[in-house]
Amino acid sequence: MDRQNIRNFSIIAHVDHGKSTLADRMLQLTHTVSDRDMQEQLLDSMDLERERGVTIKASAVRMDYEYNDAKYIFNLIDTPGHVDFTYEVSRALQACEGAVLVVDASQGIEAQTLSNVYLALEQDLELIPVINKIDLPAARPDDVAQELEDLLGISSDEMIRISAKSGIGIEDVLQAVIERVPAPTGEIDKPLRSLVFDSHYDVYKGVVAYVRVVDGELEENDMVKLFATGAKFDPVEIGVFNPSMKRVKKISAGEVGYIA
Repeated sequence: MDRQNIRNFSIIAHVDHGKSTLADRMLQLTHTVSDRDMQEQLLDSMDLERERGVTIKASAVRMDYEYNDAKYIFNLIDTPGHVDFTYEVSRALQACEGAVLVVDASQGIEAQTLSNVYLALEQDLELIPVINKIDLPAARPDDVAQELEDLLGISSDEMIRISAKSGIGIEDVLQAVIERVPAPTGEIDKPLRSLVFDSHYDVYKGVVAYVRVVDGELEENDMVKLFATGAKFDPVEIGVFNPSMKRVKKISAGEVGYIA
């Protein structure tokens, strides 16, 4: 896959502004998950996340999307929406070139929205403002668009108005990601350099590190060194999240995946 057709982005939002629902609709629209396997908050795998409706852990998913006869790979890195997880959000954003900022049309900008906006701007990410829940009776999308324009300096005409729950405007968000988020930089010919932005423990595979490959290529038989600790290891498995773990032969510059 040509790196020009890869897009790495996050969705950032305040708790309960519809971030997980938007991610669900994207997974459906790109046919990453079949309708039969679809469930609400698909990327929230922890029981507590489902029970409370709050994303706690960052997760990554790869989606294939065709637009204007070109095939694109989207790597969506889902970030926690709660103020206590600012560090996790900042790590996830470092793996991206863009961020979709979701704001509830009935509630407007809230504290965590601002906090995450500043984190994204610090990373120099391309922001795509999205006003969600426009179909609610209490929605005031024009007022919220004006608030966002005052905050970001982005014209309210460029803001995408959606209802993630009913699926209105989701294709517009995917197209905006293609048109506005820059393709990843990085060179395949250089030595391997990757960012570990999260991890989890798997009973069978051991520690699974979520990585964004910055330069070079990672193959299964490569020895990997962690710069922070100096530890060296041979990967048990490398792969991508689709949305469950799928083994691949290699991950190249610009791509997101995992090393077990």
